[in-house]
Amino acid sequence: MKVIETSLPGVRIIEPKVFGDERGFFYESYNQARFDEAGIDARFVQSNVSRSARGVLRGLHYQWPNPQGKFVSVLEGEVYDVAVDIRRGSPTFGRWTAAVLSAENKRHFWVPEGFAHGFCVLSEHATFTYQCTALYDAQADAGVRWNDAAIGIDWPVSAPQLSAKDEVAPLLADVEAERLPIYLPDDKA
Repeated sequence: MKVIETSLPGVRIIEPKVFGDERGFFYESYNQARFDEAGIDARFVQSNVSRSARGVLRGLHYQWPNPQGKFVSVLEGEVYDVAVDIRRGSPTFGRWTAAVLSAENKRHFWVPEGFAHGFCVLSEHATFTYQCTALYDAQADAGVRWNDAAIGIDWPVSAPQLSAKDEVAPLLADVEAERLPIYLPDDKA
């Protein structure tokens, strides 16, 4: 696997080694030993799949306390996937990075704990999968507004389809400090 660093320390794009011929293809979508070699300390406890139509935007979501790291990829279609550093005290607080993930490019995106995550669908439909480092916790569930101007994400859609929850998510500046993860200088993220 090839690990590509992004502009946010700890957030990485993972390109698996793909073996293919006229019959199809094969690749390892996850290998704990290779993650360990890459310095990604993750143990997954929950796996989720979602399917969305073109123009749907999901996010920006996170959990605090009980944060989730997410290892995400696309099985069908194409998405624009985003991670935002929301760790209080982080030198990259409020900054974002993105990757296009598709069934064709087979890329994965590692979004560590302490980052908000979201994606929008670029294809007719997309089947999105993600492995999580913590179980979903409804009381810790939180979000940041997808179009927060202070973050300035360059989304490839201007009028996405949103859930009721995502429509009313707060701006990052309006989130109470105790509802944000804390940056620790020795974080691997």
